[in-house]
Amino acid sequence: MKKRIFGSILAVSVTVLAASLVLTVGVLHGYFQDRILAELIRSTAYIAQGVEEGGLAYLNSGLPGDSRITWVAADGTVLYDNWEDPADMENHAQRQEIREALTLGKGTAARYSDTLSQKTVYYALRLSDGSVLRSSDTQYAVWVMVLQVLQPVALMALLAALLALWLSGRVARQLVEPINAIDLNDPDADSAYEELAPLLSRIRGQSRQIQRQLLDLQQRRDEFAAITENMSEGLILIDQETRILSCNSAALRLLAADGPAVEGESVLTLNREAGFRRCVEESLAGRPWEALLERDDDCRRIMASPVERDGSPAGAVLIVLDVTEKERRDRLRREFTANVSHELKTPLTSILGTAEILENGLVRPQDISHFAGNIHREAQRLIDLVNDIIKLSRLDEGGHMAQWETVDLYALAGAVESQLAAAAESKQVTMTLEGGPAQVRGVPQILEEILYNLCDNAVAYNRPGGSVTVTVSAGAAEVQVQVRDTGMGIPPDARQRVFERFCRVDKSHSTPGTGLGLSIVKHGAAYLGGRVKLESEVGVGSTFTLIFPAAPENT
Repeated sequence: MKKRIFGSILAVSVTVLAASLVLTVGVLHGYFQDRILAELIRSTAYIAQGVEEGGLAYLNSGLPGDSRITWVAADGTVLYDNWEDPADMENHAQRQEIREALTLGKGTAARYSDTLSQKTVYYALRLSDGSVLRSSDTQYAVWVMVLQVLQPVALMALLAALLALWLSGRVARQLVEPINAIDLNDPDADSAYEELAPLLSRIRGQSRQIQRQLLDLQQRRDEFAAITENMSEGLILIDQETRILSCNSAALRLLAADGPAVEGESVLTLNREAGFRRCVEESLAGRPWEALLERDDDCRRIMASPVERDGSPAGAVLIVLDVTEKERRDRLRREFTANVSHELKTPLTSILGTAEILENGLVRPQDISHFAGNIHREAQRLIDLVNDIIKLSRLDEGGHMAQWETVDLYALAGAVESQLAAAAESKQVTMTLEGGPAQVRGVPQILEEILYNLCDNAVAYNRPGGSVTVTVSAGAAEVQVQVRDTGMGIPPDARQRVFERFCRVDKSHSTPGTGLGLSIVKHGAAYLGGRVKLESEVGVGSTFTLIFPAAPENT
């Protein structure tokens, strides 16, 4: 408003100033022209009288040099000129003022000089002898006069602009102050101008409607936020320009976003993977899309669905699901199925081949016992494999038939050492038990299976003349069991995989086993609330450490 008032006042001021300037210059220009002509008539009459009496001698006697005096004969020949040499001047018979004087007795004319930017006013008077006496004087052009008054006019324009600026600010404040003082929540409390009454009434009605809509919108927003924030799935709403309209915290967590989502920024700032970008592009093009994002050990499934308005895509809804566990289980299930098929196929093939040989009578009587022994060993291998699979299945399901008891790991380790004494002796491996009593809460059968598998592996994969040392130590909060051997060791690239099912470092399978022992150790320890650590050096040996919570006192 201030700018508009300032512009209006300044426009009026400049218009009035320009009109005044034009009027003044026009009036002054006409006034000065009339004055010059009057002076020329008076001076010409005076000089004509002298010329009538004294002729050329009078003119040469010395006249004032302010005006130009020219004496022209009746035929137009210049007889005298006080500014130029008459001999160099052309015939003046065709000059307007001369013609009028010869005809009417006197004549006037005004001519403009482009080079001098001046206008010359001429007055000619016919003498008694028929000659013509002419006087002339100069007058500045209109625009020259304007230039001469330009400085004061510019000063007046500047003063007008400053005055307009001051007046506009003052008037704007006076106009706007009562309007700004209006309480929009209660417009009727202060009616500054009667003309605003219809507007204030409409504002009051709209204000009430907006308040109702805001309350309803806030309630819906709170309900939507409460629902989305308690979702384990990520939810993102975007518009056609990929700008975020809504995003819950689960989406930020699942997408591993660097910072909180800001409404209005592009959803692509949350995740820049190709699969996520493809979901956004396809859904905004009107096509539902799904993608699987894998990063390290995490796996996320993105489901994008377009949102249409009037038959054209207006945005999209993105659902982010954590399918890490599902994908891991599916992968383990596939690997387990493949491994079980392979492990079952090997002994079954051996049994089938041996049985066919016996069936066809291709075995000498003295070799029957040998082939029967092969069938027995492979059948026992199948039974061990099935038993281990059953154990793992029970541990995976988180259930076990036996009851939890307080178990002394030192005594349990001694029992396991006795069971493996014969195997250790045949491998020329020395077994040693160190430490003291250590009480834990657990299922005795599972604890025994864990210790047996660790010690059995330590003996089986040891070198002749090697040793296996079992150390049991009790702390205030934890109990540790270390099984240290002097065997072949485990390469660094295989240490993370040895606890996987059917994973064997010895690819030649020269050492008997199902490949499930360490997997049973890991799952059994986890089931009992413990964990297992591995330290190994190739050619030196390996150390497996079981860590369990210590049993509470008075149990």
